[in-house]
Amino acid sequence: MRAHDYPTPTIEECTVVDHYFANRLAPTDSVLERVLAANQAAGMPPHDVAPVQGKFLAVMVQITQAKRVLEIGTLGGYSTICMARALSEGGHITTIDNNADFALVAAQNFELAGVTERIEQRVGTALEVLATLQGPFDLIFIDADKPNNPAYLDAVLKLSRVGTTIIGDNVVRGGAVSNPNSADPNVLGVQRFLQKLATNPNLNSTALQTVGEKGWDGFSLTVVNALP
Repeated sequence: MRAHDYPTPTIEECTVVDHYFANRLAPTDSVLERVLAANQAAGMPPHDVAPVQGKFLAVMVQITQAKRVLEIGTLGGYSTICMARALSEGGHITTIDNNADFALVAAQNFELAGVTERIEQRVGTALEVLATLQGPFDLIFIDADKPNNPAYLDAVLKLSRVGTTIIGDNVVRGGAVSNPNSADPNVLGVQRFLQKLATNPNLNSTALQTVGEKGWDGFSLTVVNALP
């Protein structure tokens, strides 16, 4: 095993660093704080991306110069707002969620953030909605139920172009992703998703671990190099 340059930290120490980065590079604002409060009041699970992760998505929108963004998993729209704010003139996000009650809260959050005109909400089962969309999208963020991740990948590749960037969230699962004997449907979904990324010759992919206020997790990052 490779020697560590620094001592292995605790999650608590990582959270402190997360907040350090957020305070300097991804400071929150009253709108985002109200969005999180609204999501909590609506009884949503606390699955919103952390501030530094939201800023990462915003930076990716700018790096890729994305005009059309697709998000699978709206929840209360925190990540959607982060990306929408980063869009250049004429940019647009299509975001999908199957919970109609949560979608209503997200719509209110979009109005609060002043980004409603940049966002198209679609409510329904993601695979059914994806089958109705027209590509290509420039940036795709997959952040929904993990057992369906392999099917989501198949579906979004049909909506991609050469150069499309695909981000898959929550792929580490507290380290469980590397457990070959896991029976957790979420872990199995991520493992199959990663296997598809690894074996598709048209894709160039990597994955990174993250630690911080959301614990030990990570994301995959893929660029479509060719179409079948």
